[in-house]
Amino acid sequence: MAYEHILYDVSDRIATVTLNRPDRMNAWTPVMERDVRHAMETSNADDNVRVIVLTGAGRAFCAGADMDALKGLDPNDVRRASNLPPFDMNRRPDWQTRYGFYPSIGKPIIAMLNGATAGIGLVHALYCDLRFATDNTVFTTAFARRGLIAEHGISWMLPRIVGHANAMDLLLSARRVPSEEALRIGLVNRLCSPEKLREETYAYARDLADFVSPSAIAVIKRQLYEVPFQTLAEATIDANREMMVALNGSDFREGVASFMEKRPPRFTGK
Repeated sequence: MAYEHILYDVSDRIATVTLNRPDRMNAWTPVMERDVRHAMETSNADDNVRVIVLTGAGRAFCAGADMDALKGLDPNDVRRASNLPPFDMNRRPDWQTRYGFYPSIGKPIIAMLNGATAGIGLVHALYCDLRFATDNTVFTTAFARRGLIAEHGISWMLPRIVGHANAMDLLLSARRVPSEEALRIGLVNRLCSPEKLREETYAYARDLADFVSPSAIAVIKRQLYEVPFQTLAEATIDANREMMVALNGSDFREGVASFMEKRPPRFTGK
């Protein structure tokens, strides 16, 4: 597929998805939405990809929705950019909502936040599994200052990352949050200088790609996103079931063998 608003690259078993509208600070568009989702699903289906990095070109990660697109948005058809059916709120989320498909990707997704991360840009960063940011990145939910509500599941995801009180603060005030505060409240996992962000992000990604079992990652990621809908008993039963599968898998045998033989593992994801 030829992408219009992103760049896509695979190297060293790491797929990089780059929002590519640097002249507009990577402002989000329906075309970008289509491109990002296709690239994520492509990465998920590619056995040569172990880790996905989502980042932005230029001086921003994503400064929010493209205001020109918002001005022309039909309020009676907010789903026009995606062909997904209406979300059934009477059952547990199946991670196929408009932007909430990231948890269904069975590979770790790292948001490499190279600059301003606002509004819908913050939503996408939160749906990633980890967030590495420059030490001069500024974050904002933005919605309340545009007369909008907590969109696209951020009301579910944000409190689970930063806690209820911090989420309430960030959503109600829509204030600008500096990187040091973002690290303190858990909004990001790691801060780096702008010069070191790429180096540190890809060092972490390569460590996952080279030394961690893909099958274990896929199950652990699913477990963590399922837990909010489970009791302790259900989570334990699920873990016991998955452990039996893992013990019979080739990745477990390879993990033990590589440890005993003091060599790097050769995981297959089986």
